[in-house]
Amino acid sequence: MRSSESRSDASAGAAPDGNYLSFLLPYQQRWIADPAQVKVCEKSRRVGITWAEAGDRALAAASRAGMDTWYIGYNKDMALEFVTVAAQWARRFNRAARAIEEIAIDNEDRDILAYRIRFASAHKIVALSSRPANLRGKQGCAVIDEAAFHEDLPGLLKAALAFTMWGGTVRVISTHNGADNAFNQLVTDIRANRLPYSLHRVDFDNAVSQGLYRKICQTLGRPWTDADEACWRAEIVECYSDNADEELFCVPRASSGAFLSSALIESRMRSEIPVLRWEAAADFAERPEAMRQREAGDFIESQIMPALARLDPALATCFGEDFGRSGDLTVVWPLQIAAGLVRRTPFVVELRNIPFRQQEQVLFAVVDRLPRLLGGAMDARGNGQYLAETARQRYGSGIAQVMLSVEWYRENMPRYRAAFEDATIELPRDADILADHRALAVEQGVARLPERRELDAARKNRRHGDSAIAAALAYYASRMDVVEYDYRSARSAGTRQSVPLSAGRIRPDEFEDVRSAARARFWPGAF
Repeated sequence: MRSSESRSDASAGAAPDGNYLSFLLPYQQRWIADPAQVKVCEKSRRVGITWAEAGDRALAAASRAGMDTWYIGYNKDMALEFVTVAAQWARRFNRAARAIEEIAIDNEDRDILAYRIRFASAHKIVALSSRPANLRGKQGCAVIDEAAFHEDLPGLLKAALAFTMWGGTVRVISTHNGADNAFNQLVTDIRANRLPYSLHRVDFDNAVSQGLYRKICQTLGRPWTDADEACWRAEIVECYSDNADEELFCVPRASSGAFLSSALIESRMRSEIPVLRWEAAADFAERPEAMRQREAGDFIESQIMPALARLDPALATCFGEDFGRSGDLTVVWPLQIAAGLVRRTPFVVELRNIPFRQQEQVLFAVVDRLPRLLGGAMDARGNGQYLAETARQRYGSGIAQVMLSVEWYRENMPRYRAAFEDATIELPRDADILADHRALAVEQGVARLPERRELDAARKNRRHGDSAIAAALAYYASRMDVVEYDYRSARSAGTRQSVPLSAGRIRPDEFEDVRSAARARFWPGAF
């Protein structure tokens, strides 16, 4: 949000001490409670992130154990706005703050206007102009507001990140300003795990669903109703017209097109990786169960077992699966994690027109024999939920049942692309797999498969990017936050017995109590 966001009256119902988190809306609470040294928020306009940040900065500056704050807005009005709201918070918290004053800082023979609040703690909040050199030699918390609108955001970040060396922090807050903007690149790099920063996303609908309009009504003394909220939302969206996606819904403008280029995909393809395909006749599902099991067994014995025999037993393995029954393919995509964290595809299995029972038979034949199995990620939409659930029952909680959604694509596809750009993934050199990956497109800022079907003219069969989704799920599985400390032999006589993946594993949710305790221990000390 721009400076006008901060106009909210900090005195409207705020708690008089550091327990003010309960006064904030949930997304504001999450932003403030996040202890990351560097955190970034992409957001809709006028949702109160900067306003909440001003309150947090006032608390930090008022404490002798706190720190200075250096606020960088892209114009003078924003600077005055931020320190004014911080002063309102400080007074509301009953903290001792001196009057806002205008000072001059000498910088290369040029005076730079800044706005400052001095606290009795000897800390201060200072708003500076948008120039990287202004942050040099300083320490504390740097707040870069409406980062997408600064002329030199990379330079500002470079200067601000030095704060973290001595325990300082950096906050970057902005609406979007185009797909090619440095702020959007920053957000993309965080999602791709190229940068170890914390990322928050608050679009207009997120804010409304979490009480934004209710808070507006409370502040203005108006009654709230569902109908009024719906009408208000529609009016705001209509007001922004063609700019609504970018200004309200965190979708940078001009962000459509192919997600991966052919040249990039082909550069990660290897000719020695086999694609094992089985397509059954139209009446296959009507045949006796024993016959279907026998044909599936023949496919497993003749194609899958030789491919499994070539797996490196010393490497950790995971897999992804995209489900299809009659129209789409079912694709099982193993990955082995080699030196340098390169994800190598040993083989890919594609099934077309295969009944549920035989899909299960093939999947279990593969997964039962994957050495050092870390886990798997399976498409759990529609009929795929049956196979995903059955696999989880067999192998344990290391199997993720993924409901593919816009949010899943938004969070995970940038990381998948980064694997191509960083040369940390290897795929089969196969025309269909290339076409599937080329089908991934960026729509409204999110890489996903378009909701359409295309007929492959050569094979006369439908493909809908199935192998690309299976590969992305396999990559997702390779990054799941689980720890394997149990031992199982890579090979044993006959068919290796399945060991539930939940045995000897630590899941992320098991750390939540520790995280909560840490926040309770350290967060109050910041005030």
